[in-house]
Amino acid sequence: MRILKHRKMDRPRAVNRKRHADNSERVRLHVAKGDTVRVMRGDDKGKEGKIIRVYTKTGRVTVEGVNIVKRHRRARTADEQSGIVNFPAPIHASNVMLIDPKSGDPTRARRQIDEDGTKERISVKSGDAIPRVR
Repeated sequence: MRILKHRKMDRPRAVNRKRHADNSERVRLHVAKGDTVRVMRGDDKGKEGKIIRVYTKTGRVTVEGVNIVKRHRRARTADEQSGIVNFPAPIHASNVMLIDPKSGDPTRARRQIDEDGTKERISVKSGDAIPRVR
């Protein structure tokens, strides 16, 4: 009688570690939570708002009052009410620019290392430091 053996076990396991590492890699963004930004592209072009959340895996950010979408929500508890909820959806980080603290215009950010070794973001337009909001 023939011994039953699973066919996949005959060969060594395929190693997909490289592909998984690429997929789970985080994107380095020019903005952080709490920054004030202006939307440069899309339906909400020209709107300003504060960044609520940063998604480092997908390279997207959620901006207060921008890209508002409606979602039908079911009540999860007996006293909660069902209905249509409006909330901001994430947009890609490449579509937003930091606001210059001096002039209020959108600007690119440059990194500079101070004498004490801390990294600081510098506005390209005015040369002033862009403070990090904690």
